[in-house]
Amino acid sequence: MKLRSFILPALAVAGMAVGTVAVLSAGNPESFSRPLDEPSRTTFESSIAGAGLIEPAGEPIEAAAAVPGIVASVSVKQGDRVRAGDLLFAIDARQATAELTVAEAQLEAARRELERLRALPRPEDIPVAEAALQAAEARAQEADALLGLVRSVSDPGALARGEVVRRESAARQAAAQVAEARAALARLRAGAMPQEIAVAEAAARQAEARVGAMKTELSRLEVRAPVDATVLDVNIRPGEFTASGSGADAAVVLGNVDTMHVRIDIDENDAWRFRPGSKARATLRGNSAISTDLSFVRVDPYVVPKRSLTGASMERVDTRVLQVIYSYPATALPAYAGQQVDVFVEAPPRFQPPTGESPATPAPGA
Repeated sequence: MKLRSFILPALAVAGMAVGTVAVLSAGNPESFSRPLDEPSRTTFESSIAGAGLIEPAGEPIEAAAAVPGIVASVSVKQGDRVRAGDLLFAIDARQATAELTVAEAQLEAARRELERLRALPRPEDIPVAEAALQAAEARAQEADALLGLVRSVSDPGALARGEVVRRESAARQAAAQVAEARAALARLRAGAMPQEIAVAEAAARQAEARVGAMKTELSRLEVRAPVDATVLDVNIRPGEFTASGSGADAAVVLGNVDTMHVRIDIDENDAWRFRPGSKARATLRGNSAISTDLSFVRVDPYVVPKRSLTGASMERVDTRVLQVIYSYPATALPAYAGQQVDVFVEAPPRFQPPTGESPATPAPGA
């Protein structure tokens, strides 16, 4: 009985202690961890918030091959500064080089043929033709002399039958040979006909055009920088096949990173509030303490479907946006092309009360 009388009070005291500890623990305020980075906040009285995409001044230049082929060499890497005309990469040019060699040989042959025709007649050919004419004239004189002899015979029986006819034919043949030799000599002295020279000139021009076309084709296999820029990305390696055309990926991406642009997407519901030339400020994501003022560049006046979603719960897939371009010096933000920033653009509030009335509570986002 005595033991039981001690147990009950002890249990009661223990229960009271447990209850007291539980009550005290429940009364302590919960501790909340501070965010790693404070959210971006606007410094304007009324503004439009938008996501901005950093891009090089003048937008990125996506250099690609004009013709498909195997990449022979890549002359640049990410971060390189290039000047206009510097080689970026080259396509295998063995076939084009061989065709150029053939075209150059054909051009050389056409030029030599034209020179030969213009140089006619050859001086050494004239004596040969003159000698041939003299020989023909000598044979003609001999034929005429023999014909005169047979005609001078008074006794018809003294000659073979048909001898006069044969001698007359030989004389006429010799005269024809003299005429042929004279014509050949005259043709040789006259040189090439103007029509022949014109045909040769046309053939030379055609061969020259062929060489020019092959050189152009060969130059198309070398992709060069169109402007002074910085290499932002290289997506090819030697030995890889690179395609061409509108659907092909950019082989090398260039851009001017001395001055950076920020492309801001303004929701179509806020587009009416935007005024060209309005002040704007960009804040770096990950550190809201780093920000810079932006300078207005232009407005792309065509409202387009939004392509890059920020993940906000109120964002719609079918949202259309007005794209506005601002700029800032590259040294103002430790950011890179392709990075997103939070941008606030100064704008009038959604609701502007009439004069004399108290302002109403602005709508969310104003």
